[in-house]
Order: sequence, then structure tokens, then C-alpha cells
Amino acid sequence: MKKFIAYYRVSTDKQKRSGLGLEAQQTAVRVFAEAHQGRIVKTYEEAETATGKRDRPELKKALAHARREGAVLVVAKLDRLTRNAGFMCALCDSGAKFVACDNPGINEMTAKILAVVAEEEAKWISSRTKVALTALKERGVLLGTARPGSKKLTPEARLKGAKKAGAILKAMADDAYTDLYPVVTQLRQEGKTLDAIASALNGEGYTTSRGLPWGKVQVGRLLERAERVG
Repeated sequence: MKKFIAYYRVSTDKQKRSGLGLEAQQTAVRVFAEAHQGRIVKTYEEAETATGKRDRPELKKALAHARREGAVLVVAKLDRLTRNAGFMCALCDSGAKFVACDNPGINEMTAKILAVVAEEEAKWISSRTKVALTALKERGVLLGTARPGSKKLTPEARLKGAKKAGAILKAMADDAYTDLYPVVTQLRQEGKTLDAIASALNGEGYTTSRGLPWGKVQVGRLLERAERVG
């Protein structure tokens, strides 16, 4: 049976409290899951203000859960996921599978195609820039490190770049368990042992990023990561 992670979003806290728009989303997702012989293993919902910020914590949790479980993130309408093209491209790169009930054709593959089109446009712009730079060089204009007063990349700068890349990879690893940090932290605060927490996670159907069941060693590492992330 196909597994779905449902994500619901309303535009304001007031709408979330009143349920305005939420019931319609829930109904659409439920009908979609039943029609595709799937089950909703977890739901996430949040209210996003009119500022339209891209760093939505519940969506981040839903994506982490979907990637780890090999599930499909399902939304009632595509605009419930995002209206930002850049965010959509980043979502495709994340490896998360998703689908919108209002237009099942707008799925991961379609979004990737749109992202490819955008990438080709960027390459076209880059090509034009290279042509322009070549023309400047032919006119004798100094560019880059050839310019007077410009600085070449130092070993320190290279080290700084490597550290930054490492930090990005570390952040990606932290994001993989965003949805579980509050769960394991709460269980630990309740006095549960590592084995008990592992059993609770396995009982709820959670797996590690490698698709394996939880053990006390993995739980211990997860708690350390949760404490570090805060």
C-alpha cells in the first residue's frame, strides 16, 4: 500500500483556529489517498502569514518524514505547497516525492521538467555573459584576478570554502530528522530509556534515513543531534 504524508497549510493563524479551508484540504487529500489505494501515515499542518516565508517548520518536518519513509508528500492544491519557483526547484533537488490533488499531473516529474527549463534559461544567460566577457577581453579590459588590486584565492579562503561546504552537508543531515527531534526529546524528558524510545519510534512506523528500524545506539545519536540543533 502506498504511503502518503499529508501537508495542510492555511494562510493565517485565524484561519487555522477556525478550520477555514482546512476541512476542504483534508477531504481532498483523503479522497486522493483512497483513490490511489494508499494510506496517510502522518499529517502536518501550519499557518503561514501573508509574508509568505519559505522556511516553514512543519513543511520541513513533512519533507524529512516523506524522504526517510519513502512516502509521497500530498497536498490538496499546489499553492498550498509553495508559490515560489525557486523553492520548487529546491524541493525537486531534495529528493522528496510530492503530488497535488488538484492536478496530479503536476508531480515530481513535471516539476523537474519546469526546473530544467529554468536551468536552461540560466545557462542561456550565462552564455550571453561569457560572450560579453570575451568581448571585453578582446578590447583589452582586465577582468577577475588580472585587475589591479584584485586578490587571488588564498589557502585560507579555500579552507573557509571547504568549511562552509561541510557546514551545508551537516545542515542537510540535521534536516533529515527534523520531524523526530521534538518526539524523542519529549519521550526522553518523560524518563523513557533509549530502548523504550526506539520501540516507540518503531511502533509508529518511523525508520532511520537508511530505512532501518531504530535501536538504542541510533536513538542516542538522534538525541545528541536534537540537543545540538536545539
